[in-house]
Amino acid sequence: MALFTDDPTPLDSGTTWEKRSPRSRRAAKAGWIVLSIALACGIVLGVTPAPYVIEKPGPVYNTIGSTIAEDGADRPLITIDGAETFPTDGTLDMLTVSLVGNPDNRPSWLKVAGAWLDSSEAVIPIEAAFPSNTTTQQRDEENTAQMVNSQQDAIAAALTNLGYSYPTIVSVVSLPDGSPATGVLQADDQIATVNGAAIADITSLRAALTANGAGVPATVGIVRGGVAQDLTVTPVDSNGSAIIGINVKTEYQFPFTVTIQLDRVGGPSAGMMFALGIIDKLTPGLLQGGENVAGTGTIDQAGTVGPIGGIRQKLAGARSAGADWFLAPADDCDEVTGHVPDGLTVFSVTTLDQALTALNAIKTGADTSALPHCPVQ
Repeated sequence: MALFTDDPTPLDSGTTWEKRSPRSRRAAKAGWIVLSIALACGIVLGVTPAPYVIEKPGPVYNTIGSTIAEDGADRPLITIDGAETFPTDGTLDMLTVSLVGNPDNRPSWLKVAGAWLDSSEAVIPIEAAFPSNTTTQQRDEENTAQMVNSQQDAIAAALTNLGYSYPTIVSVVSLPDGSPATGVLQADDQIATVNGAAIADITSLRAALTANGAGVPATVGIVRGGVAQDLTVTPVDSNGSAIIGINVKTEYQFPFTVTIQLDRVGGPSAGMMFALGIIDKLTPGLLQGGENVAGTGTIDQAGTVGPIGGIRQKLAGARSAGADWFLAPADDCDEVTGHVPDGLTVFSVTTLDQALTALNAIKTGADTSALPHCPVQ
């Protein structure tokens, strides 16, 4: 016969019931209170926005492969018309970083806590990703512009490395408020010279202005509407650099057409991998021997590789995509060390030539120990 009390809580799966002491009942009640508080905290943390955003590994794209265009069609990521191209194999992956959250839709504290515990993710203050004086739309537009410019610089770097010659035009995009060039230079002016020195790219423009110095009038040779003329602008100091307060872009007149098809991705960090993909398509043989290689880094016309953001997330994304080798900007090695996934070899590069040297060693199976590496630990 079963025995019942005023506390009908079963102790086992049988039929016998046992009366609990007041102390037991108080402990059980306290346990329920603690559990209820924990559940309430979990709910609050799950819905309360945090002042952070989360960086995590994003999609991976093979620059010598194909991608899905906005119209749903499968197209080569890099297409070359007007020049002989050659078959490719393996991967030359470019990496992306996905950003979770924005000022209008911040992640919850629960998501942030999970990201803190995930070595492949990073938590950063929302102000670092979205400065208070910049809207989400402005940020997206800037990232899009950086991607377009990086593609053009990558084409220029690849063709320069392969020995092609082509004219370069540096032109004015806009003048910010308070520019010392206001009333003198205009949008679409082509910058030809500074104090007689030819301007071939943004780097040479900066060098010419630095040589002139701030506070000293400079003679700027331009082409406006097809007419060449000399104008005078006095540079001002900006964080130790002499500037004339113009936003400029570099336009290249390439001998054939190179099209890079990549939608919904912004920023300049894929420049080096675009350049390598173009070189692979324009040269016989397999640039990396058909191996799976990933990498990241900005690039300029001269082939200089620059640092990027999100290197830890890109390392994780590369390994998850099957890469065995990784090309990293030398300036990012301090972020690489201690975060290299097992099975991934990371080369340190400062130029396109160094990246090509590493790929050739991978291709030939040569000893790579003498090549620059980012330390694992």
